[in-house]
Amino acid sequence: MPSASPEHVTIVYAGQSWSWATWIEHRLAHAGAVPEAVRWDPLHTAPEPERLTGLLAAPGKLLLLIDDWFVRFDEARRLAWADVLAEIMPREGHRIVAASITAATLPPAAERLGRVLPLRGLDAERAAEVLVDALEVASPSGGPVSLDRARGPRFPEDRPGIDNAPRHHRDFTGRERVLERIHQEFTEGGEGTRIALRGPGGIGKTQTAAEYVHRYKGEYDIVWWVNASVRNRAREEFARLADKLGAEPDTGDALRGRIEAAKRALGDRIRWLVVLDGAEDPEDLGTVLPDGPGHLLVTTPRKEWHRWVGQVVDLPPFDREESVDFACRRSRRLTRDSADRLAAAVEDHPLLLDQTAAWVELNETADIDTYITRIQEGDPHAVPVVSSEEYRKEFQAAWAQTVNTLREKHPNAYELLSLFAFFSPDVIPLGLVQSARVGDLPPHLVSLVTEPSSWNTALRVLSEATSMRLEYEQGPMDIQTVGTLRMHRLFHRFVRGHLGPEEARLSAETARRVLVAADPRRPGDRTNWSRYAEVIPHLEPTGALHSADPDVRTVVLNCIEYLRIRGEAKEGRRLCGAAVASWSAVSGDTDPAVLVAVHQLANMERRLGRYREAERIARDVLRRVTADPGRSSVQVLRAKNGLGGALLALGRYEDARLLYEDAAAQAAADLGEQEVPRTLDIRGNLALALRLLGRYEEALALQRSVLEAYIALGGGRHSSTLLAGLNTAWTLRLLGRYGDALAIQELNHRLHREVLGRDHAQTLLAQHNLALCLRRDGAHLRARGLMREARDRSLRRHGPRETLRLTTDYAMLLREIGEFEEARELAESALKGFTDLFGDGHPYIAGALDNCALVQGDQGDLAGARQRAERARAGMERALGTAHVWSVGCAMNTATALARTGELERAVALGRDALGRARTAVGDTHVLTLNLAAGLAQDLAATGLHDEAETVRVDAVRRLTENFFEEHRQVRYMLEGRRPYWDFEPQMM
Repeated sequence: MPSASPEHVTIVYAGQSWSWATWIEHRLAHAGAVPEAVRWDPLHTAPEPERLTGLLAAPGKLLLLIDDWFVRFDEARRLAWADVLAEIMPREGHRIVAASITAATLPPAAERLGRVLPLRGLDAERAAEVLVDALEVASPSGGPVSLDRARGPRFPEDRPGIDNAPRHHRDFTGRERVLERIHQEFTEGGEGTRIALRGPGGIGKTQTAAEYVHRYKGEYDIVWWVNASVRNRAREEFARLADKLGAEPDTGDALRGRIEAAKRALGDRIRWLVVLDGAEDPEDLGTVLPDGPGHLLVTTPRKEWHRWVGQVVDLPPFDREESVDFACRRSRRLTRDSADRLAAAVEDHPLLLDQTAAWVELNETADIDTYITRIQEGDPHAVPVVSSEEYRKEFQAAWAQTVNTLREKHPNAYELLSLFAFFSPDVIPLGLVQSARVGDLPPHLVSLVTEPSSWNTALRVLSEATSMRLEYEQGPMDIQTVGTLRMHRLFHRFVRGHLGPEEARLSAETARRVLVAADPRRPGDRTNWSRYAEVIPHLEPTGALHSADPDVRTVVLNCIEYLRIRGEAKEGRRLCGAAVASWSAVSGDTDPAVLVAVHQLANMERRLGRYREAERIARDVLRRVTADPGRSSVQVLRAKNGLGGALLALGRYEDARLLYEDAAAQAAADLGEQEVPRTLDIRGNLALALRLLGRYEEALALQRSVLEAYIALGGGRHSSTLLAGLNTAWTLRLLGRYGDALAIQELNHRLHREVLGRDHAQTLLAQHNLALCLRRDGAHLRARGLMREARDRSLRRHGPRETLRLTTDYAMLLREIGEFEEARELAESALKGFTDLFGDGHPYIAGALDNCALVQGDQGDLAGARQRAERARAGMERALGTAHVWSVGCAMNTATALARTGELERAVALGRDALGRARTAVGDTHVLTLNLAAGLAQDLAATGLHDEAETVRVDAVRRLTENFFEEHRQVRYMLEGRRPYWDFEPQMM
C-alpha cells in the first residue's frame, strides 16, 4: 500500500542522464514525493560498498538510474560491482529501485539489482505511473497521476517539436565539467544568453556540443543545429528553420527572406537553442545570429568570438581518465592499461585517440603494443610520414596506419576517401557525387556510386575506421540512406598529403567534374541559388580556381555571378582574386575567362567601397582588351561599363558620361539599339551619369526609354525592369514632380519586395526612395517609418558603410521634424563615413558637410554653421564646378547662413548669383529655383529693397502654385515666409 506521508526519494544519476533525473524529479514532486537528484559517476567510482551505502544515508527510497554506464564497464568492474550489490541488496534492497533508461541489454551482473524497471519505450504517462507505483508514492489527491505536459521539463523520450541536431554519439565520454559549466551559464544567464565553446582543431568541440544538446534538449522546444564553417551554407541551413517554424518569409529573395522570417519567429519564442558549429569569422555570420529570449551555442577555434558572445568556454584536451574511458569504448580490444599507453602516445588528443582506437578495433589481429610503439616512434620506415608543424610525427604515423589499412583491406572505402579529400571537409557533397554523370566518374567509381549497397557499405567502413561522422536520412521507399558526411580538417589535410601524385591528380579531376555536372548554368535564377551555395565551398579544395578546363572555369564564373547578384562581395572578391591570379598566369591577360573574372573583381571592389582599386583594375582591363587584336565587341563594352561604374563612384561624373556615351554608341552599332540587355544596361548607366550631373530632363527621357524597353523585353517583374523603374521614379522626384514619382515608386517598392525580397540591397533602395517621395509630399510619419526600417535592415545586412546614403537622408528627415540631436549625430557620422571612404575632394564629403551645417545652425551655432557652409560650398564647386545643381544648393544654404549672421549684403549677392545658376541648371520652375527666389526675397526685404523683394516673392509663389495645389506643403512653406533650404541627398550608383 502507498505510504500516507510524503516519501523522500533520492534519484541517483550519471551526468548523461540529467534530463531523465530532472523529469523524474518533477514528476515525483507532482505526485506528492520529496525528490532529491544526486549525481553519481560510477565509471570513476571505486566498486566498494561504502560508495553505495553513502547514497542511502538520506531517508526513504533510492532510485538508481541505469544508463549506458552499466554496459560500459569492463568485465572486472562489472563483477566487482556485482559483489557490492550482493552485499548490500539483502539488507537495503527494499529501499532501492533500479530503472533502466538505456536501449542496450543489461549484463548478467545487473541481476543483483533484482527487478529493473524498463523506462525506455514507454510514453510519459505510463513511465510516471510505473515509477510512482514502484516507489510507493501517494498522489496528493489519492487518485491517478495526471501528467501535465505543458508544465515542467519535457519527457526525455519526447523530442523537441523542432530538432535537427546530430544523433547522439554513444561512445561519448567525459567533458562533465565543461558540460556543467555551459548549462550553468545558460541557466544563470537566462534568456538571450550566448556562449562560445572554443578550442583548437580535433579537440572535440562538435561532439561536446552534440552531447550538450542530447542531455539538455528537454529544456527546449526548438533545437536547431547549423554547420557554420562556410558562410553560404550556414545561411542556407539557418534559413530552413523558417520552414520548420511555419514562418512566412517575404516572397522574392527566398534565402534572405527565410533567414529574417526565422529570426522574427525565434524572437516570439522562449525555449530554443541554436548551435552554430565550426564557426570561423563572426562578421561573416552576423546575419544568422538570432536575437531574442533563447540560447545560442557557438563552437569555434577563433578568439574573436569573445566580442560577440557573453561567455567563452575553453575546451582542453581530455584528462587521462577521460582518454582511457573513451578509448575503451571506441575499441573493446583495448584494456585500460593499453588505452592509457595509447592516450599517452597521442597526448590525450580526442581526434587522434578516436582515430587510433578505431584502427585497433578494425584490425583484430594487429598487435596493439607494436602499433603504439610505431606511433610513439613515428618510424618512417614502418609507417610513411612527413614532418609537419601542424601535428607531430607520432600523429601522422597513426593516421598513415589508418589510411594504409583502408587501402589494403577496404579498397572501395579508400577510393571514396581519396575523392572526398578533394572536397570541403565540412560537408562532403554526397548528393553531388551520386548524381554525377557516369562519364564524369572513373570506371572504378561508377559501380560503387551507382550501387546503393556498395555505396553505403563503403561509407560505413569509413565511419568506423576514421572520425568521419555519418548522418542518415529517409530515402525513397523509407530506406535509410547516408545524408551527410563530415571529415575533420586536420585528417582531411593529412589524407590529401598522403596520396601519391597520380592518385591526387585523378581524385581532384574527378571532384571537378562532379562540380561541372552540378552546375545549373543559370546563376540569375533564384531556384538555382541553393545549388550554387552548395558548390562554392568545394571550388578551392577541388582545385577549380586553378583549372584551365573551360567547363570548370564556367562553374567558377557562375558561382561568382551568383555571389554578385546576392550581394556577397567579400566572398566574391576572394574567389575573383584567386581565379585571376591563377588563370592569367596560365592563359594570359586577355583570355575571355580571365577578362570576365577581372571585370567581376572590379565589381566586387566597387561594392566593398574600394573605388580607386576598382578604377585601377577597370582601366587595366580596358587597356588590355583594346590592345588585343582578337578582342570582341562584348569584351570592350563590358570593360567600358565597368570603368564607368568606378568613375561614378569616385565622383567623376563627366568622365563617366563621356565613356558611357561612347559605349552606348558602340553597343547600338554592334549589338542593336534597345532590345539587347547589354545595350540597355549601358544606356541606363548613361542616364545615371546625366542625373548625377544634374541634367535631370535628359536623364528622365533616356531612363524612360530604357524602362519601356525592359518591360517589352523581360516583363514588369524582371529585376532589370524594377531597377529601371526605381531610377525613373528617383529622377522624377529630383525634378520636383513628387506626385508622379510617388505613384511609380509605391508599385515599384511592392514589386521589389515580392520579387527580390525585403533585405535585398536594391529593395532597400526602393523602400528608401519611397520614403523620400513621401517626405517631399509631406507624409513625414510614414516616411520616417519606412526610412528607419530600411536603414536598420541595411545596417544588419550590409553594414554601416553600405548604409551611409540611407543614414544621410534619415538625418535630414529627422532634422525636418525637429529631432535635432539625433539628426546631428547621424549627419556627423555620415560625414566621417564618407571622408573615410573617399578621402578629400569627393562631392559627397562636401554635401555631407553642408548637411551638418544645417543642423548646427538649427541648434543655434550660427557662426559655426556659416563657417562649415562656406567650406562645403567651396568643396562642392572644386569637385563639380559652380554650374552643378549641388553647387547651387550649397550656395543657397550659404546665403542663409550669411543672412543669419547679419552679413545681408553678401547673402543677397550670393543669392542673386545662385538664382541665375539655378535657372540655367534646372529651369525657372524647378523647386530649387523657386526656393532660391524665396530666400533672396527675404534677404532683399531685410536690406530695405522691398519692391524688388515683393516682385521676386510673388513670382516664386505663382510659379510654385502652378506646379502644386495651394495646400501643398511646398506652397504653404513659402507662404508662411519660412526660410527655404537644400539638403544634400547622395545618389544611388
